[in-house]
Amino acid sequence: MGNNYSNPVEALGQSEAFLDFQSRLSKVAPVDRPVLLIGERGTGKELAASRLHYLSGRWEGPFITLNCSTLTSSLIESELFGHEKGAFTGAEQQRAGRFELAGGGTLFLDEIGMIPLPVQEKILRVVEYGSFERVGGSEPIEVDVRIIGATNADLAEMAAQNEFKKDLLDRLSFEVLFLPPLRSRREDIMLLADHFASRMAFELGYDEIPKFSRKMISQLEAYAWKGNIRELKNVVERAVYQSEGGRIDSVVFDPFVSPYPFEPLGESQSPGLDEVPAVGKRAVEPVQLDGSFKESVRKHELELLRTALERSRFNQRRAAALLGLTYDQFRGLMKKHRDSIG
Repeated sequence: MGNNYSNPVEALGQSEAFLDFQSRLSKVAPVDRPVLLIGERGTGKELAASRLHYLSGRWEGPFITLNCSTLTSSLIESELFGHEKGAFTGAEQQRAGRFELAGGGTLFLDEIGMIPLPVQEKILRVVEYGSFERVGGSEPIEVDVRIIGATNADLAEMAAQNEFKKDLLDRLSFEVLFLPPLRSRREDIMLLADHFASRMAFELGYDEIPKFSRKMISQLEAYAWKGNIRELKNVVERAVYQSEGGRIDSVVFDPFVSPYPFEPLGESQSPGLDEVPAVGKRAVEPVQLDGSFKESVRKHELELLRTALERSRFNQRRAAALLGLTYDQFRGLMKKHRDSIG
């Protein structure tokens, strides 16, 4: 297997916290011992684990990952160690586990704190003796694997509470690397934001990469970023697609912060012919039959367009979504009423 590693995000930064972390990672990468990565969600733990692998002497071997939080306790043992045919209901054939698949390479265990204690005991035996048995088997299987674990939990406190095996923690913590949160990397925020904006603009086929206004740069650099790099990526990509290729003067930090934009319909309610639904929280005026049909339709369309534009802060794509229209349909209505809307 060749080195197909690329580092588009995790190696992008200039802050002291970032450079110090990368220096520690590069130093321990060639040392063939387990490493624990501790960091908040969205800080790039899997990317750091990948970098550890490809900077190590195992870079030509497999890099196998397992998110331990996605599996039930009954499944995780089989996923890690494999099983023999007939080991349990549904085990119709022999199956290799992640340890076998990672032989000669690296096994990355994300959310390692979620592994049940009985499975931790079996992992400890692999670390100590380099062998294990498949579920339902009795034949020892030797394996050469480097383990990298990651979590946002306090493993030391878990061990003190007997929720994580102290012996396993001791064996896995040859080195412990703490990933800096984005709020500790203020100098890197716009480097990352411009990187994500460039990729999103290319994906959307924009001729130019949208630029952030000075106001938006200040807001991005001051924001708390509880979701770290992953949250920044989502915010920037959303802003780029909503900008339609122009300058970015606003972003939506939390798409769920606004209330539901339509009037709720009670369970016993059923709109009749004389009831006109509201757009947002502004009720549409009752129909006045004192003019032509075309004029009444024109006025009603204008009211709907203006209301949707106001609620979406004049973002046309969001306004179209509020009205249940495609973007092209909305643009057609805007063109039809351009003299009245201004």
